[in-house]
Amino acid sequence: MIGGFFLMDDAKLIASAAKARKAAYAPYSKFKVGAALLAANGRVFTGCNVENASYGVACCAERTALFKAVSEGVKKFKKLAIVADYPKPCSPCGICRQALSEFAPELIIIMANTRGNSETMPLSALLPKAFHGKSLIRRLKHK
Repeated sequence: MIGGFFLMDDAKLIASAAKARKAAYAPYSKFKVGAALLAANGRVFTGCNVENASYGVACCAERTALFKAVSEGVKKFKKLAIVADYPKPCSPCGICRQALSEFAPELIIIMANTRGNSETMPLSALLPKAFHGKSLIRRLKHK
């Protein structure tokens, strides 16, 4: 234990994501996803996908975990585990990749499925040439 928080290995992070998946609300797609986001301070924030009849209102598991963390003042992250019932390990969607990149472009993503398969890679490999706030600052300076 460090600073009041237990050390989190990949297996425990995947297990946290799998547990979060059980709370998913996915009556339309039936595609339940769980996520567990490990903050730099050792805290873990979990999330599940929440669908809505108005599809644009839905929120993915990864962004749910991210927004929970940010709403509690945490903005530095190390790893994210994602679990879904899919034949291959499930990667985050483009919107989630962009949202995560705002806070942790080098975040390690652990993509897993309910069959026990997993794959790990940095977010920067999943979202090369990401759009960041620095792009906006440069644009404003050139006006």
